[in-house]
Amino acid sequence: MDYNRDDEQYAPEQPRRSKRGYFLSSLIGVIVGAALMALLLPYWTGGDHGESSKSTNQRIGSEQVKTVNVNVNDAVTNMVSRVSDSVVGVLNIQKTDIWGEGGGEAGSGSGVIYKKNGNTSYIVTNHHVIEGATEIEISLKDDSRVPAELIGSDRLMDLAVLKVKTDKIKSVAQFGNSDQVKVGEPVIAIGNPLGLEFAGSVTQGIISGTERAVPVDSNGDGQPDWNAEVLQTDAAINPGNSGGALMDISGKVVGINSMKIAESAVEGIGLSIPSKLVIPVIQDLEKYGEVRRPFLGIEMKSLTDIASYHWSQTLKLPKGVKTGAVIMGVDAFSPAGKAGLKKLDVITGFDGHKVNDIVDLRERLYRKKIGDRVNITFYRSGKKKSAEVKLTEADRLQR
Repeated sequence: MDYNRDDEQYAPEQPRRSKRGYFLSSLIGVIVGAALMALLLPYWTGGDHGESSKSTNQRIGSEQVKTVNVNVNDAVTNMVSRVSDSVVGVLNIQKTDIWGEGGGEAGSGSGVIYKKNGNTSYIVTNHHVIEGATEIEISLKDDSRVPAELIGSDRLMDLAVLKVKTDKIKSVAQFGNSDQVKVGEPVIAIGNPLGLEFAGSVTQGIISGTERAVPVDSNGDGQPDWNAEVLQTDAAINPGNSGGALMDISGKVVGINSMKIAESAVEGIGLSIPSKLVIPVIQDLEKYGEVRRPFLGIEMKSLTDIASYHWSQTLKLPKGVKTGAVIMGVDAFSPAGKAGLKKLDVITGFDGHKVNDIVDLRERLYRKKIGDRVNITFYRSGKKKSAEVKLTEADRLQR
């Protein structure tokens, strides 16, 4: 069958009707249509005065029910006009010669003004936006630029905090609760895609997924060593949007836009760092200039990244052990060293949870606080052992 043909060729024949029947049915249709238009027109137009919403009272059975019609487009435009000034451009400037002259823009991104004390304002952006910068500038809504000071940066969470001193900043964004966002909820992304030429661009979408885990190679060795928890959205996020705001319909920041899955077969997958993770990081960066995390003091490698020949010959593991984190080196004065862990021990459990690989171990470790005591299960020369480790903070030489 040729599906490109006109559908009318395959329509079943209808019984013939008299002209009188056609006239009566047409007249009835006109009357009913006019009545429906009279009832529905006020809701479609927002009332006589162009209101964005209108409420009416209706009776269903014995109950009085109030219905409200809202013009979503007006809600979005009002929200954007109110909060867009709190999203700024961030320029990464790097020196090009030995005398420190002839600096040029290495790239640009976006940032969100989240706090203001007098003429001092604080801006959160992505670490990768300001990485390698010798100078940083902020571009405001009126196209003016002001110098910014880097307060602190965290590669693992891909966040950085900047400070600027100017009386030109008036608008400050508020954080929302990313734990409360739901799949399908409308969101707005505001940022500067493809540079400052498109500054203040607004895109609309929905939350496509929550608590997504994305593998991240934070140390650049080509192997994922961290799973970033992100919000997924189909709001358009392009290069330059990094560090910008993902806002709910009320105008509160529920995420900091960080990345986009850029593959030819992928469409509409943008990723944003949830506000619940952003807030504690920027608090540490403001206070310490860095994020303070507990550490073990070991170099490690996932067991699955080691040739299986060594599992039995070198590590002497039982046949049932196929996952874990292999210690490749230990600092003798670190928490792990003081607890007696050694090179080639294979960690299979951390604080009662199974350890599948180094990503799993780091995720468990970074949920703990400095000073916590944890029990680590490991294999040494085929024998299962355990040790209690008191987690401490890495000193600056070990970071």
